Amino acid sequence: MLSVSRLDQYYGGSHTLWEVDLEVPEGSCTCLMGRNGVGKTTLLRTIMGLVPSAGGEVKLSGVELTRRAVEERARLGIGYVPQGREIFPQLSVEENLRLGLLALGGRRSSLPERIFELFPVLATMLKRRGGDLSGGQQQQLAIARALVLEPKLLILDEPTEGIQPNVVQDIGDVLIRLNREEGLTVLVVEQKLKFARRVAQRFAILDRGRSVASGEIDELDDRLVAQYLTV
Repeated sequence: MLSVSRLDQYYGGSHTLWEVDLEVPEGSCTCLMGRNGVGKTTLLRTIMGLVPSAGGEVKLSGVELTRRAVEERARLGIGYVPQGREIFPQLSVEENLRLGLLALGGRRSSLPERIFELFPVLATMLKRRGGDLSGGQQQQLAIARALVLEPKLLILDEPTEGIQPNVVQDIGDVLIRLNREEGLTVLVVEQKLKFARRVAQRFAILDRGRSVASGEIDELDDRLVAQYLTV
């Protein structure tokens, strides 16, 4: 589904990604892991076209994305939930959700009902401002906004960060349902090992901007955790 090959990226004179390789097979949930500051968010932003790459390839179902604009990548089927959620606090829940429709270029005018099946709390808060929601509710709104696109690939950057445990459980349930029951391909950046082992079938680890390990989630052993994930 998603194939990243020998991807390089620079911030000014700083080389942040070094020939990164990443494979996210169709129908999988893959967890991208690594300590803080190793390039995980930069990799996601480069995949989305929010920052330019300096070399390498990014392909979605064989389609080269490297020279395509952010909105075109969304139309091709990528839903993106950024770190920190980035909802619009002054807009209502419904307005935030409808912004997701803009990326479809007019192909759809109504919100898909399934987002309210997945996140029923949002149906009761459509007229509330996004900034008045709790952190967990804002995270659910951000995920729902990405799902409005009905994407082929859902990318999430630390969806459990700063979220209360009961909502973390709910988000995990939703990802499992989307991936295992509905076949949606998922790439999630996550540092909580328990959550990663629960939702993902595969893992990939970055260290200092380089790909250092990947495989089935059962292969994420104590040695790898100690070497690349513990602080």
